[in-house]
Amino acid sequence: RRVTATTEMRVTGPAAGSPLLRTSADRTGARVLGTLNNCAGGTTPWGTTLHGEENFNQYFANGSSETDRRYGIAAGPSERKWERFDKRFDVAREPNESHRFGWVVELDPYDPDFTPRKRTALGRFKHEAAQPRLTDDGRPVVYMGDDERFDYFYKFVSSKRMKQGSSRAARDHNRTLLDEGTLYVAKLSGDSPASDVDGTGKLPNDGEFDGSGVWIPLATGDVSHVPGMTADEVYVFTRIAGDKVGATKMDRPEDVEPSPRTGRVYVALTNNTDRGKPGKPGADEANPRNGNKHGQILELAENWDDPAGDGFAWRLFLVAGDPKDPSTYFTGFPKDQVSPISCPDNVAFDPYGNLWISTDGNKLGSHDGLFGVATHGERRGELKQFLTVPTGAETCGPVIQDRRVLVAVQHPGEVDGASVEKPASSWPDGPGKLVRPSVVAVWRKDGRHIGV
Repeated sequence: RRVTATTEMRVTGPAAGSPLLRTSADRTGARVLGTLNNCAGGTTPWGTTLHGEENFNQYFANGSSETDRRYGIAAGPSERKWERFDKRFDVAREPNESHRFGWVVELDPYDPDFTPRKRTALGRFKHEAAQPRLTDDGRPVVYMGDDERFDYFYKFVSSKRMKQGSSRAARDHNRTLLDEGTLYVAKLSGDSPASDVDGTGKLPNDGEFDGSGVWIPLATGDVSHVPGMTADEVYVFTRIAGDKVGATKMDRPEDVEPSPRTGRVYVALTNNTDRGKPGKPGADEANPRNGNKHGQILELAENWDDPAGDGFAWRLFLVAGDPKDPSTYFTGFPKDQVSPISCPDNVAFDPYGNLWISTDGNKLGSHDGLFGVATHGERRGELKQFLTVPTGAETCGPVIQDRRVLVAVQHPGEVDGASVEKPASSWPDGPGKLVRPSVVAVWRKDGRHIGV
């Protein structure tokens, strides 16, 4: 099955049918053609897959409103130029079409007749990924990052419980779990004095960057918790809702994944070179470096290990860069025994609870790659590079199995000045062949497990 920019999809959840989602081609506000700029995703406990619509703004032209600007829609021609051929990508002609992108899309790979769903209860922003876990009573909780400088990370707590089994009744019920619940945004506080965080990455006097946080509710069903915004506005303009409630502005929250072994949640914060610039927010304990080129990984523990709760503790698990740089931190593990890492993007776990990190935009003068790091025990923080991708490529979509690691090598050869006539890479087929993205599988020659 091939899902494209013209595949028919259903809009579901509390914003379905909203006037903010209606266009001349869809007066109902409940049917959309296609999904754009899919990034990472997740696999649900009930057997479907979730897919984040990330940089959808690149396709839309002639934005003019405050909400257009907040979502990065160009005031003139778009980067992709699709508006030349289809009026729905011209915001001046179809002001609501862009509102129909930026969602989490749910697919059922076991049902070829299933119409993909855009789940409005999970909010609209540049979704990097979405990965659920279950509460003790069986309700899904989905963690999500908005991949933009100074934007936020979120969670959604369903009000419905998952049904066990693969019967038609159970499957039909479970495919509604992400339409009813509460959407939250995170606000973090450090536990060190502001004077201890000077923007250089120097550790505070207590020896680590850590603190507490709260989940601020934004909307539940058709009820808004944000003063001055309707529920529809909260779901469609979720970034603005986060602005209004004072959520913590982060260094590009990308993938957010809960550990299947411990329940702790890991947030990849890729970088933010605008941190501390004139007129921009400066360093705080969760984002401790101004001009942050290399990013960090935040570790979050829900209070009482309850993913539906409204509070959490957090610490920086890893502050990326060259281990020789005093501003880096590997959760206390000796830095002469770890690999350099820059710009964490996607994260995943292996069966042993190790965290695997793929990078995008390495600023250390080397290619991007895939890294593994222990999250518990005496080797906690021991980070090792596992593989490297070709020049200009991004490492993404890691899947870590007992005996096999899969990664997607995205846009190899994408460097300034490269062209079809003068490619920067000929990967994977060699000289004289067109450069192509591919999926790579890696295994040990002796057949033993990886990550032990």
